[in-house]
Amino acid sequence: MIRKERTEESTIGELSINGVHECFVLEDKDRGLTQSMTLEEIKAGKVHGKTAIPAGRYEVAITFSNRFQKYLPLLINVPGYEGIRIHPGNKAEHTEGCLLPGKTRGINVVGESRKAFADLFAKLKAVEKREKVFIEIVNGSDHSS
Repeated sequence: MIRKERTEESTIGELSINGVHECFVLEDKDRGLTQSMTLEEIKAGKVHGKTAIPAGRYEVAITFSNRFQKYLPLLINVPGYEGIRIHPGNKAEHTEGCLLPGKTRGINVVGESRKAFADLFAKLKAVEKREKVFIEIVNGSDHSS
């Protein structure tokens, strides 16, 4: 996933699977955190509930979410964060660090999130049975608003 659009409220990236565009992803504001930073640096730069996870590569596992009462993709070992999932949602205030897929995008929002999530989840479930799944989050060119 390449983070492309940043505002004071959110970050929107483009998620591709094997080089093919899958969906847009809405996250909280990108504050420049990276997986290679120390835990202390990450905690110092993080604003609780309003900060995108550190850029990096994370394993994705499908596990049961007690909060949502269903199986959802979970990002494993995100430094300074717990319970980071991929789930439907439309606005930055729906994320708390999680990744919200959407078929369309606007300023601080993604649209058709349930459809984008269903399509992505089906692909993740099919692959997860055979091999480990990873998501790589990188900072692309900045198109700030």
